[in-house]
Amino acid sequence: MLLTTAPGTLPRSTGAQILNLLLPHHRTTDQPQATAADAFPHQLRRINDFLRKDAPVVLTLPGFPCKSPNPAKTLGHLPDMGERLSLTFLDTLCAEIEKIHPPGAQVVICSDGHVFGDLIRVPDEHIDAYADELRAQIRESGLRRLTVFDLRDVLGDLPHDGKRAHVHDRYAPTLDALRAEVRTDAPTLALYRGITRFLVEDTAEFPGTRSALQRECRGRAYGVIQRSRAWGRLIADHHPRAVRLSIHPQPVGAAKFGIRLLDAPDVWTTPWHSVALRETDGRWTLMPHARARRLGRLVHRDGRPSHYQRA
Repeated sequence: MLLTTAPGTLPRSTGAQILNLLLPHHRTTDQPQATAADAFPHQLRRINDFLRKDAPVVLTLPGFPCKSPNPAKTLGHLPDMGERLSLTFLDTLCAEIEKIHPPGAQVVICSDGHVFGDLIRVPDEHIDAYADELRAQIRESGLRRLTVFDLRDVLGDLPHDGKRAHVHDRYAPTLDALRAEVRTDAPTLALYRGITRFLVEDTAEFPGTRSALQRECRGRAYGVIQRSRAWGRLIADHHPRAVRLSIHPQPVGAAKFGIRLLDAPDVWTTPWHSVALRETDGRWTLMPHARARRLGRLVHRDGRPSHYQRA
């Protein structure tokens, strides 16, 4: 079950106030801690480093890779209302930080689609189109506190396969080390199972049996985790002082701070694996396309499918 950490009783320092703004959106499966200041020393230390320099607080968020290729989950391969709402939320969070720390804050969205493109079976041209449209949404909506960082910023015009090989070879853990970790570490095992489930669900067509698909996806899941670790290390090289956010649930006290972008019934649901449904009371919820289609009517924006409105 998704838990959101309560603000708790933090001292009234500026760094603690900023942490208090993040805490209501903390995505975790742990029980909330009584004293949040003691539970998040890593994040508080990083935030305070920026405050001492009177600099904008930089937060990095790996994610926003590309849309799931399964039409039962998404509306297509371009960002839609789910991404728009999530980007607006992140910019608004930075604006709230700016009220108590005038230099403000910036979220660097580390779009990782090309890192996994071959493993998640999404064409590189769809990933480019997704990232370009993400930048367009940010620009057109005036979300000045957000930027997008991807492999094109690191390795330029190198072919996509070459970029993936470079990142994997330089930063990824070995397969043997990762297999051993999955056997002995509960959070890594949960991550492995979650990614395997997503890979199975995202496969729209497969010529073999269901059990064969699951075996094939278990193998790809190891590769996804290797690349995820590699991407995280590359981000740390390029943004070494940043506060590290994650779209996945994270244990209390972890170096990564799990953050919930929008309401969803599952801790693994993201805007790129779902569509947005607007309820009759104005609330937004993420859900698979197939379910949203049963519950509401399709709404278009700028000539493209955008979201569903509850009927």
